[in-house]
Amino acid sequence: MGVLTFQKETATAIPPAKMFKVFVLEADTAIPSIVPQAVKSVEIIEGNGGPGTIKKTTFAEVYKTKVEAVDKDNFKNSYSIIEAEPKLDVIEKISYEIEIVASPDGGSIIKSTSKYFPKGNSQINEEQVKTGAEKALGLFKAVEAYLLANPDAYN
Repeated sequence: MGVLTFQKETATAIPPAKMFKVFVLEADTAIPSIVPQAVKSVEIIEGNGGPGTIKKTTFAEVYKTKVEAVDKDNFKNSYSIIEAEPKLDVIEKISYEIEIVASPDGGSIIKSTSKYFPKGNSQINEEQVKTGAEKALGLFKAVEAYLLANPDAYN
């Protein structure tokens, strides 16, 4: 099986600069403080937050991610999940590319692409991938609700 790719666009009333700040630049502290029931902690293991940085994110599971690129001027970010506990038995890594663009109403459109790289000839369970995407959307919606209810936060 080859690389499994998903693309998604999500609209929000939050402007691009604020979305990028919360979900990329200050995500390590912002997300755990906004939704501590979902994200317990984010810890930098190696690096300074820029490309090449390795982070340990603790949900109910633990993920190690590698920052691939951060483009502050164009609100783009890419990173990969390189380890997971429990282990990703059939997945070598998962890569994410995110771009936040302005929408005509003053909000944002988050364009995301996720790529699942199988180990060898492994089969990736698409239902599990969809379940993970639904969890991520739920996390996004919780942060969005917080930002809408607290317009002065993270300015």
